[in-house]
Amino acid sequence: MVSGRKKLSAIVLGTRNRDKLRELRSLLNGAGIRVLSLRDFPRCPRVTEDGRTFEANARKKARVYSRHTQMLTLADDSGLVVSHLKGKPGVYSARFAGSGCTYADNNEKLLRLLKGAPDSRRRAKFVCVAALYDRGLPVKALRGECRGKISRKPRGRNGFGYDPVFIPEGFSKTFAELPRRVKNKTSHRGKALRAAARAIRSYYAGA
Repeated sequence: MVSGRKKLSAIVLGTRNRDKLRELRSLLNGAGIRVLSLRDFPRCPRVTEDGRTFEANARKKARVYSRHTQMLTLADDSGLVVSHLKGKPGVYSARFAGSGCTYADNNEKLLRLLKGAPDSRRRAKFVCVAALYDRGLPVKALRGECRGKISRKPRGRNGFGYDPVFIPEGFSKTFAELPRRVKNKTSHRGKALRAAARAIRSYYAGA
């Protein structure tokens, strides 16, 4: 734990991805937190996500970014885990179809691998680990999960990533078909970020 805390003013979100940044800012809205991103720190080094787990990648990014910014920093790593594919795409979710692939490329590969699979083999979960670091030192890591299944074809235009092919438990629509407020309430990232917001307030309050 870092000593010498300062009054809460801002937090850096460790991402340059515009889609993720928009979602993270929406999730932290109302938490009394001024949100910056790596776009506000153009000289911040890029981090190779070579960890074997979501937590390892999230911690590595938060540690490096917080050292550079000298601010409390939140970095996350998230992805899709499909039981029938032995946990794939997992930590390789963003580059499942290869280097430079698009969201559509990843979804196409996933659906191709599951072609003809019954619902019992289409079970999946989204996982998000959010790590908080302050000036290179760990504060806390939070985890959120959302279980569901993979659809048979992409549906919907909202969201990003695997949202068009993921149907969360209790719904018949994909994340990409659901309103943002509904997705944020049930999603893996929503759960992790709400826990992170509580941790941030607690940290600065000295609890």
